[in-house]
Amino acid sequence: MKIMVVCGNGLGSSFIMELNVKKALKELGKTAEVDHTDLTSAKSEQADIFIGAADIMGQLDDGNRTIVNLENMMSIPEIKSKLEPHLV
Repeated sequence: MKIMVVCGNGLGSSFIMELNVKKALKELGKTAEVDHTDLTSAKSEQADIFIGAADIMGQLDDGNRTIVNLENMMSIPEIKSKLEPHLV
């Protein structure tokens, strides 16, 4: 399973979110490949789940992608609760 963390510029905030997603997965006892990118690049990326701030993720939602919207990208409990239903 591949999870793509997305932010506007693909720099600091998506890297921090990537670390938090990895912590959340570890706490859930799940494994996945996790990477981060900017919004423009994400449109051509392949991943099972795209996760990021709610204010930008709508731009990725084409009806075919699994999108996870975060209100607080630093909240590991929120990441866990929103990711868990999508994990196999």
